[in-house]
Amino acid sequence: MSASMSAFHRLANPTRFLRLADALLPWSAGLTVALLALGLYLGLVAAPPDYLQGDTVRIMYVHVPAAWMALFVYTTIAAASAVALVWRHALADVIAQAASPLGAGFTVVALATGSLWGKPMWGTWWVWDARLTSVLILLFLYLGHMALAHAFDDRARGARAAAILALVGFVNVPIIKFSVDWWSTLHQPASVSRLDAPAIDPLMLWPLLCMALAFMGYFVSVLLVRVKAELLEARLRTVRYRDAGAR
Repeated sequence: MSASMSAFHRLANPTRFLRLADALLPWSAGLTVALLALGLYLGLVAAPPDYLQGDTVRIMYVHVPAAWMALFVYTTIAAASAVALVWRHALADVIAQAASPLGAGFTVVALATGSLWGKPMWGTWWVWDARLTSVLILLFLYLGHMALAHAFDDRARGARAAAILALVGFVNVPIIKFSVDWWSTLHQPASVSRLDAPAIDPLMLWPLLCMALAFMGYFVSVLLVRVKAELLEARLRTVRYRDAGAR
């Protein structure tokens, strides 16, 4: 077994994870608050309006990070689901299920802010183009993942069904990412992750990246809280079952 895999198995131990979460949580929460405050100031005050969109472009500082996080969280869920199915780590299932509502929330924010941005720019709240439709499908995948995880009396069976759905649904992530390249959509092509240079002014790029880091920090912080709560609840259930069996 490689050193990296050995380290992974050590981290999968709930006791070690709880200790790590306790150490990381204050830092991630504090950094999130600082980045969010800075990002909002840069995006809403310091950044200039767009020469075509005016101040409407400021929706970008919420919409784009939310869309990025919707894809990142689902990728995290798919990776955790693969670990759970292959190596049978219960902690991976806990992480996947704890992340799912957060990813659904990011997806709702992305869809809502996209509609708010689309109305003045495109003249409509919604169009059934490839990008919007695939993001809506992503929301349904999140909802299905949460529903399946709690659809069975046997928690392990529900976790396995949800993990399989997460892996099957992962095919939608590259579809969302490359939909603007594969099909004709109202969305513009990638302007930040280009290989040559971002096609966005640095005065707008830095607030966008700052908000993206703030959203990432929020995800990490809340995920740690949710996983900690689930692990502690599992310990409590174990104690209750043991006490009930001792009577």
